Amino acid sequence: MQELTRCLKISIFVITFATWSTVAIGQRITSFDPPGSIGTQALSINSGSIAGWYLDTNDVVHGFIRTANGTITGFDPPGSMETLAESINPRQEITGYYYDASFVPHGFVRAGNGTIGSFDPPGSTATYVTSINPPGAITGAYVDTNGFQHGFVVDVHGNTISFDPSGSVETFPNSINTSGRIAGWYYDSGYGQHGFVRASNGTITTIDPPGSTGTAATSINPTKVITGWYADSNGVDHGFVRAANGTLTSFDPSGSTGTAPQSIDSSGVITGWYADTSGVPHGFVRAANGTLTSFDPPGSTATYANSISRSGEIAGWYIDSNQVQHGFLRTP
Repeated sequence: MQELTRCLKISIFVITFATWSTVAIGQRITSFDPPGSIGTQALSINSGSIAGWYLDTNDVVHGFIRTANGTITGFDPPGSMETLAESINPRQEITGYYYDASFVPHGFVRAGNGTIGSFDPPGSTATYVTSINPPGAITGAYVDTNGFQHGFVVDVHGNTISFDPSGSVETFPNSINTSGRIAGWYYDSGYGQHGFVRASNGTITTIDPPGSTGTAATSINPTKVITGWYADSNGVDHGFVRAANGTLTSFDPSGSTGTAPQSIDSSGVITGWYADTSGVPHGFVRAANGTLTSFDPPGSTATYANSISRSGEIAGWYIDSNQVQHGFLRTP
């Protein structure tokens, strides 16, 4: 069974200290690592606070929160052998999943005061949580006793609803907006990949840009605008933005040989990464008017921009020349 979330790619590490550099007029990139980290991935930013995970010197993965003042705190749910924090909301509530001593994944929610609770949808044998919205609703996926993967949403009252797009054999929810709309992707019985959006009333609509041979919807904003990527008939990935009325627009940064949008803010600004002609990943920002800007932290050999806040701050991670991963914050 393919896991819902990205694989951990940490390989060679050194302990580093946070630095910042001015990389262009009007923007600043700050590099950071939790204390004791030998590899950091920053995955979500909200109201200046960043959540993600890091690897310590004993090869144990922990969650972390970095507040707007730069303070970094590591955390683990009780009984966790490995913690992967995926999403943070404006109240500094963090969600993700952890592995227990039997290496079974469970969902967790960390409150703003640091209290951590664990949960699993009914019938789950493995839970992968991906996103929490401002009111506190959560989405992700779980595996049932027959080995099938389903989407789920836990509403603000604690009610859990399981769902799958019609024809899905594996469902991958990835983002939930303020009103409870969910964007993600699924595989059909022929293992074709399609994007989807689930309305708060449960209606699910498939998303496939023209010419797509595989689609992933990765983020939805409060105004129902969605971003993601699709593969064309040549296997090349392109970014797309889907307006609230369903209109689809394809885009790629200049020189891209593969584009992977990850996050869209409330004003329609998109961030993610793309591969250049040498296969090197770079971060990008796409303004609401379509203007695209590429960026890399100083010393980066590969940049992965993951999340953008409503104020335009971007969080992600990069690899340095020693193949060490570091978190970064890009401030416009």
